[in-house]
Amino acid sequence: MSDHTPAMEFHPQPQPGTPAPWAFPAPERLTLANGLTVLHCHRPGQQLVAVDVVLDAPLAAEPDGLDGVASILARALSEGTDTLTAEEFAGELERAGATLDTHADHPAIRVSLEVPASRLERGLTLLGDALRTPALPADEIERLVANRLDEIVHEQANPARRAAKALYGELFPAADRLSRPRAGTAETVRRIDRDAVRAFYDAHLRPSTATAVVVGDLAGTDLAALLEGTLGRWTAEPATPAAHGPVSADDTGRVVIVDRPGSVQTQLLIGRIGPDRHDPEWAAQVLGTYCLGGTLTSRLDRVLREEKGYTYGVRAFAQALRSSADGSGRGMLAISGSVDTESTAPALEDTWTILRTLAAEGLTDAEREEAVQFLVGVAPLKFETAGSVAATLADQVEQYLPDTYQADFYRRLSELDTAAATRAVVAAFPPDRLVTVLVGDASVIAEPVKALGIGDVTVVA
Repeated sequence: MSDHTPAMEFHPQPQPGTPAPWAFPAPERLTLANGLTVLHCHRPGQQLVAVDVVLDAPLAAEPDGLDGVASILARALSEGTDTLTAEEFAGELERAGATLDTHADHPAIRVSLEVPASRLERGLTLLGDALRTPALPADEIERLVANRLDEIVHEQANPARRAAKALYGELFPAADRLSRPRAGTAETVRRIDRDAVRAFYDAHLRPSTATAVVVGDLAGTDLAALLEGTLGRWTAEPATPAAHGPVSADDTGRVVIVDRPGSVQTQLLIGRIGPDRHDPEWAAQVLGTYCLGGTLTSRLDRVLREEKGYTYGVRAFAQALRSSADGSGRGMLAISGSVDTESTAPALEDTWTILRTLAAEGLTDAEREEAVQFLVGVAPLKFETAGSVAATLADQVEQYLPDTYQADFYRRLSELDTAAATRAVVAAFPPDRLVTVLVGDASVIAEPVKALGIGDVTVVA
């Protein structure tokens, strides 16, 4: 037996390198012969290409009494073309490995395609045909109307949806489309037929006022030629882009209780309007709002969930409402959550205490640091897919923001100090300028809520 002991050679332990700097990708632009604006962004390795088309058909353009026609049109765009029935169109999408989603919101109609890069031409052809020659068959329109009427019934049974409907109805004037449900009410949807949908399409969908966003691995693709041969076949008379009116709201402090007899929980939605993304304070407002209610460790959750056990979670957030080319848009600021019925008044009292303490004492450096670490640190993961990048670029188009907006936003977030975040969140949520909507059992919660003195209390059915 040998007495030789083999020697082991230890290699140095690998050490992490310096992380490469990350920035939100900047798109390039081109314009097709038909007037369609295109933003495109090459993302190596992203073999699932995302295409978002922003169509200049805002909800405010819907004819009087036909709220919901934009949503029905959006849904009908995937229900066949002049050469393909609805079933055949769906089959062609499936064979291409593609998905097509549509959505109508206050700024525009959005059509989103995801398709493998190897089938990009086929996917763009189907998308182009859906925009250029949608069949809009009467029987499919009738089915979509019936589906929407069924949705409305379910929305009435959903406390969160009822709260949102009540808050928008309270904040905005009745004449403003913002005050009414995005997809229409039962009364207006019943009036929608094929002629109304076709008329809305003819009046508002045209390439000269639309923008397409294309994101994915575009290596070896002559994108301009490919787009001209697909989306470029869509033609229509040029039109003037829609003008978006200013947003005004009455956020005088008050409480609206939507009565839901026997409910064991109360849905809370507290809101007002404030700056949108055009405002220099937006980044600070996002940072401060995250500290207030953006995560499980935020102030609202720490008190209402961890200490008091009133809720499974409460969130504070800000979202854009409707922007204008002149940058005069506004945003919605809100606090949302649900609590058990008996805890409704105590939860509101603690929420107001948190807001007043915030105004008196401010945020801490630790809160600011944690928020920045999350908001900025998670961004590379948030935008890892082509779809998330395309959707964000399309949001920028809808809101008349520059192509560099998102990259500038993250840079600004990382530079903000605690004092700036405090000023912004205190301005965003003044305790005496909040409209509170409660969906719950009015017989139990009305009197305790009145005793809080946070505003006049009205009970509605």
